[in-house]
Amino acid sequence: MIAAVFGSSGGIGRALVSALLARGGYTHVFAISRSGAAHEGAQARQADFLDAADLAALAEEIAAAGPLCLAIVASGLLSDGDALQPEKTYRHHLLENFQRVFEANTFAPGLIAKHMLPLMPKKERGVFAALSARVGSITDNRLGGWHAYRASKAALNMLIRNYAIEQARRAPGAICVGLHPGTVDTGLSRPFQSGVSEGKLFTPDQSAGYLLDVIGNLTPEDSGKCFDWAGKEVPA
Repeated sequence: MIAAVFGSSGGIGRALVSALLARGGYTHVFAISRSGAAHEGAQARQADFLDAADLAALAEEIAAAGPLCLAIVASGLLSDGDALQPEKTYRHHLLENFQRVFEANTFAPGLIAKHMLPLMPKKERGVFAALSARVGSITDNRLGGWHAYRASKAALNMLIRNYAIEQARRAPGAICVGLHPGTVDTGLSRPFQSGVSEGKLFTPDQSAGYLLDVIGNLTPEDSGKCFDWAGKEVPA
């Protein structure tokens, strides 16, 4: 049984790899990032998530190691200094920022899914999960703003739903979900933590533990949905 974490050099991704290793149950845990950063106990690999050749080579290696029973996409982009900030108004739209945000939050998970879903078991349980966000919910949107980030996560949620429908036809045990990790003390959220309620800012280790608990309780009936760190469904 193989597990793979994409975005393993980030705060949540690294914590997920550590938690998977600590819990056991997998013969190999692949820790995949653009940097290829080492992670003790894991099979560290470098890959550009927008590069088809990198993903194809990685898929070939994982397939040779055994069935891929868990794939988690933990990469993403919200801001990048002054060059990229969540928009407060449509007047702040910039094409290059839309492209960067969608590449990280929608296109990369989609390309990873293209190469990883075929490696998952056809009959046994297999989970493909991508970190989404509550702000990607259309019906839950009460504040507006953060246009590119919201839209990229809403688009990701639609891809997850599509994958669930397609996988159900070929692999009855397949589960495809989005996961909202809560507000986690990482570089992604750090500039936006001022309004977080007491007790609602998680460490990466806390969030990783919660997310793996949610994944452990999923059934095929949950496929296509998005769940938060507490296992509650996030509306579409």
